Amino acid sequence: MSQSLTHKPTGSPLDRQSLLTLAKFLLLVMGGGFLIGLTFTPGEWYAALNKPPFNPPSWVFGPVWTVIYLFIAIVGWRIHQRGDLRHLRGLWWTQLALNFLWTPAFFYLNMPWLAFSVIAPLLVSIVALLARLAPTDRLSAALFVPYAGWVGFASVLNLSIAILN
Repeated sequence: MSQSLTHKPTGSPLDRQSLLTLAKFLLLVMGGGFLIGLTFTPGEWYAALNKPPFNPPSWVFGPVWTVIYLFIAIVGWRIHQRGDLRHLRGLWWTQLALNFLWTPAFFYLNMPWLAFSVIAPLLVSIVALLARLAPTDRLSAALFVPYAGWVGFASVLNLSIAILN
């Protein structure tokens, strides 16, 4: 009997264990983002800041971050499923930690320059992960493109607010 007939696959990409792992990533990323957003709201301090003319209306941030957090979770899950990509896992966790640190630095500590010192390496980590994913996982790379674009925009916005205030 040939090996191809006797080899049993270890599970499909969407088997029960894989879907449970995806649910954990969704809970971690989307739940964490939601809790951070709920805990560290912009408030009066942010309302009183001088902002650049390209500052979006407040209602934009919730829907945009919801989609981005969904994409971050899916990419984390896809990297986890591959298992052999330790360097990618490290970059993924780095970007998530920096992402989660930015909001308290900006909205709780009220320190735009400190927040900028968090968002700049966040953007670098996102772009580095995207570049490393592109050759082997085009879907994950594609899911990180809007994230990179949004954090690039947020970096410019953060810097502008820091300069204006």
